[in-house]
Amino acid sequence: MTGLVTRFAPSPSGRLHLGHAYSADIAWRAARESGGRFLLRIEDIDTGRCRPEFEHAIYEDLGWLGIDWDPPVWRQSERMTQYAAALYRLRQMDLLYPCFCTRKDIQAEIAGADHAPQGPEGLIYPGTCERLDDAERARRLAAGLPYALRLRTDAAARRAGPLFFEDDAAGRVTVDATPFGDVVLARKDTPTSYHLAVVVDDAAQHVTLVIRGRDLLHATHLQRVLQALLELPAPSYRHHALIADEAGRRLAKRDRAKTIAALREAGHSPDDIRRMWEKSKRVPETPAPGRQGA
Repeated sequence: MTGLVTRFAPSPSGRLHLGHAYSADIAWRAARESGGRFLLRIEDIDTGRCRPEFEHAIYEDLGWLGIDWDPPVWRQSERMTQYAAALYRLRQMDLLYPCFCTRKDIQAEIAGADHAPQGPEGLIYPGTCERLDDAERARRLAAGLPYALRLRTDAAARRAGPLFFEDDAAGRVTVDATPFGDVVLARKDTPTSYHLAVVVDDAAQHVTLVIRGRDLLHATHLQRVLQALLELPAPSYRHHALIADEAGRRLAKRDRAKTIAALREAGHSPDDIRRMWEKSKRVPETPAPGRQGA
């Protein structure tokens, strides 16, 4: 493949750690070695956690590592109109419904059930508000109750039809989004979700290869369904192994000793960082929904 368009899309809710930078470096090298473009996109839709100082730190850390990007930098907070248009299309397909449940409501209903099925992103929503009749739904909307918009995932998967995606490591993967349950695609305080925003933005930026951690392999199933429904092109994927700490646990933003800033301040060089990647443990891979094969 030549002329790849890859991207790195961090959330400015903390400092970059070894794992983040590892993913950025892989995507950057793939683009540069193919004579393509490497894009930087700031996923700042979570206004409660994202901070300007963390965004500036992302630029600083990447620059110190020698990772450059093709302008302009996109910010999801500046693209709400595009996400609203995508939500409108899904509404017109009757694939969204308002969910008035609080987290406490959901936990109470799950606690009263015989079992609590788990999906790739935790407990599966039990579908409480999907079962509301039209009159009750209209009453709650008229009362101004806060709500989230959930995707009728089973109906969406049926409408999208049989799908697959290509992964560099796993090969051709058959899509199965049903383990997610009815996911939230927008909230009152956050008028889009990660899943919706990422497919809209990848298409708008003409990304041809999505490179990200193995922990997001499951997300690709749901995102392929959204791509099909919105008639967006499907990129290829590379889900790489995750960098782990000394105990074999995946790195997280709370691991301050492993942030690029802390390592730089401790006197390490960019070459040291790359040697750390080579020597680091990898988180064992876990199965993802869908059948995999050549």
